Amino acid sequence: MIDPVLASRFQFALTTIVHIIFPVMSMGLAPFLIYFTWKDVRGGDPVYEQLRRFWTKIFAISFVVGTVTGIVLEFEFGTNFAAFSTTAGELFGGPLAIEGMMAFMLEATFLGIFVFGRERVSDRLYVVSSLAVGVGTWLSAVWILIANSWMQMPRGYELVTEDGQQVVHLVDPVAAYLTPRFGYMYVHMQNAAVESVALFMAGVSAYYVYRHHVWGHQTENVVFWQKTLKIALVALLITAPLQVLQGDLYARHVYETQPQKFAAMEAVWDTEAYVPEYIFAIPTDLSQFTDPRAKELFGIGIPGGASWLASGGDATAEIRGLNTFDTEAPPVAVVFWSFRAMVGMGFWFILLAFWGGYRWYTGELFEDGLLHKSLMASSLLGIVAVELGWVVTEVGRQPWVIQGVMKTSEGVSPGLTGTEAMVTLAGFVGVYAGILALYTYVVARVIREGPPSASALRATDERDAEPAGVPGDD
Repeated sequence: MIDPVLASRFQFALTTIVHIIFPVMSMGLAPFLIYFTWKDVRGGDPVYEQLRRFWTKIFAISFVVGTVTGIVLEFEFGTNFAAFSTTAGELFGGPLAIEGMMAFMLEATFLGIFVFGRERVSDRLYVVSSLAVGVGTWLSAVWILIANSWMQMPRGYELVTEDGQQVVHLVDPVAAYLTPRFGYMYVHMQNAAVESVALFMAGVSAYYVYRHHVWGHQTENVVFWQKTLKIALVALLITAPLQVLQGDLYARHVYETQPQKFAAMEAVWDTEAYVPEYIFAIPTDLSQFTDPRAKELFGIGIPGGASWLASGGDATAEIRGLNTFDTEAPPVAVVFWSFRAMVGMGFWFILLAFWGGYRWYTGELFEDGLLHKSLMASSLLGIVAVELGWVVTEVGRQPWVIQGVMKTSEGVSPGLTGTEAMVTLAGFVGVYAGILALYTYVVARVIREGPPSASALRATDERDAEPAGVPGDD
């Protein structure tokens, strides 16, 4: 049977990969929904009511499924990683508990008002509900990333012995909860979420715009889809360049604080200077795919680029090689290729953003069929890039579960057997595949149905305006 350590890692990776889709959707949609709500309440263009109603459906679906899949992750710390929970529980459990009590409860409390209360509460309270839902969504990420950033860069603790076992004791909450890593992770994650949703919105709306303007098919609510495309492009023009610029700073911070992870990202085995940064690379044989080494690959790269990235401007700077570390190297092929794909997508998103912005400027945004096809093909790539980013973050930290403190193999539940781990892994594969398939079906159905028509909105407004007891008031 498979090693329980490996099975537990696979199970946690699977549940995280599926779960993260839903927070990305809800966190990314939150700023858009606040804007749509504000514009709707101010009155004027009825398209903003359509935008609010339509995208609120997808937000609510993502929130519900994200809640279900997220709770499971917290239980896995006890079932599969009990030793880690015992060691780090004093520090790690606090942020997770606060996330539930503060962020989740704030979001869940006001979500009912936001989804169902437009005609039942004042405009001011309704806008407040949209803000509360958005803030709650983003606060959830604060506490989750506080916990994860501490695992990447532990601070504010001491190791003490209790009942013969070493455990983490919190001595400086500020240092522990606000590590230097937290700011980099939070900005990168939240910007990625907005960028991913902007790509999704652009891809979906591009399909309907393409059908109407290029194919010549009559499309209901085409003004809605045109407005969605423009708003998504504005968001992309902001987030796509910011993600690459902030990612550069983030990578430099990783080089300074986790040199082994950075060496895996660049596939540097022996300490070298003037290391190239490959945007695109092709292995010359299969062994170089499974065991990449930066200077033995063929591809499109920037000479000295990795050294420049690491040092902040010196293309001749040295990068410490993986062979110089005392611990085993992370799975280099996974980290290296995931990083390449993520960075390549980041530059592609910038190209899409400026391509769309230029077509908008020239008045040809709705007629450029090639742009529409590119946006459609890229609609889910933002989420893929987020997944790859987390692969780099988590796999690149191996063999540590707490960097420099505890190895992953030491954090697995001591009584867990290979058979138990395999059975639960197989069960999770089936359940999470079903959840993802059901989510995809429901969201696709919402998109096919489209937004409520302007006439339906007028009828709803008129019915809600009728006094009680008037015939026809159902």
